[in-house]
Amino acid sequence: MTDENPPRRRQIRRGAVAGATAAVLALLCCTGGTAAFFLTELGGESAEVMTPTSLTCEEDHTVDVQGDMPRLSWYGERQLRNAAVIIKVGQDMKVPPRGWVIAVATAMQESGLRNLANSTVRGSQTLPNEGVGADHDSLGLFQQRPSWGSVAQRMNPAYAAGKFYEKLLTVAGWEDMPLTVAAQKVQVSALPDAYAKHESVAGQIVDALAGGAARTVRIGNDSVCDAATDGKIAASGFTTPIAGGVGSGFRTESRPGHNGVDIAAEKGTPIRAAATGRVLVARCDPDKSGNRSCNVDGYPGKGGCGWFVDILHAGGIITRYCHMVTRPRVSPGQMVTAGQVIGRVGSSGNSSGPHLHFEVHQDSDRSSRGAIDPVPFMAQRGAPLGPGTKPPAR
Repeated sequence: MTDENPPRRRQIRRGAVAGATAAVLALLCCTGGTAAFFLTELGGESAEVMTPTSLTCEEDHTVDVQGDMPRLSWYGERQLRNAAVIIKVGQDMKVPPRGWVIAVATAMQESGLRNLANSTVRGSQTLPNEGVGADHDSLGLFQQRPSWGSVAQRMNPAYAAGKFYEKLLTVAGWEDMPLTVAAQKVQVSALPDAYAKHESVAGQIVDALAGGAARTVRIGNDSVCDAATDGKIAASGFTTPIAGGVGSGFRTESRPGHNGVDIAAEKGTPIRAAATGRVLVARCDPDKSGNRSCNVDGYPGKGGCGWFVDILHAGGIITRYCHMVTRPRVSPGQMVTAGQVIGRVGSSGNSSGPHLHFEVHQDSDRSSRGAIDPVPFMAQRGAPLGPGTKPPAR
């Protein structure tokens, strides 16, 4: 999409998520419009950014519980050390990195990564703690109740993490579930959808503490870096929408209004949701003349995104998928999972040939102001745009 002749749109509340920019070569043409939408519970309070984050993905993802902790807005050194304990226990139990992200996100929701005592539980305040809660008789990082163990056990971060993983591993298919579903299977919380909003930052924490582990995909017994494509989901929860070479880049010198990248693919290639989220828009974008003629191939200068979909993800991230060959397979308000097919590649709208125009927006802002470069964004989540994968880490 481009800023040229944008349709009227509603101003959306903005949060605090940072992006990065990079440049790639130009190939295909595309453009389109934007429209208003209403925020859902997926956006919001976990839109924080690790400073700095490592862009490496190492073969050895061992976490150093006693080492120096990175910096993160809203979380201090003690909280990150608790996250390190959660990850280390998962490593020792041979839980895949996806489980570490789920566990860290769960503790973020339950306790803010603090080992909480309870004002109503005798003896809990005499044990090492980072605050006092009052939720029933719940204790510790995961706010576990008496059936999970003694007071001393539940106040031990390593024990609490181990019990969380033990139950998670009994959930059939947990690795393929949306994070909030897997977490709820373990926690049985009164707020079952609350975990989703922490997924993005939990992935950043795992990456920073465990050498980019959230960027890995399990293939057999291997953890493969940067290989989340063809429906394989990285521990971060992301996958590439399609495999293919990146052509026209983000806001190049020749096309400063190009707010995404173009990925070449044959007509009819399945397009997958980059992550779990809620569909905001799924419709035909009007061309420059106001016509909604998306069932035919477009051409350069026609205007419009053709058949397109916008999806809102955790942390206020929005992804956009343009130029589909036919009406999208999803509808506004529908929840979709990472890797779910939402449509097929086409050339509708302002297009010179079959391809996917893919955008990423931050701060829950669908306008051009919220657009960021998808190439570094997806690379940092283990789902790099473009063909090819790295060999398995051994």
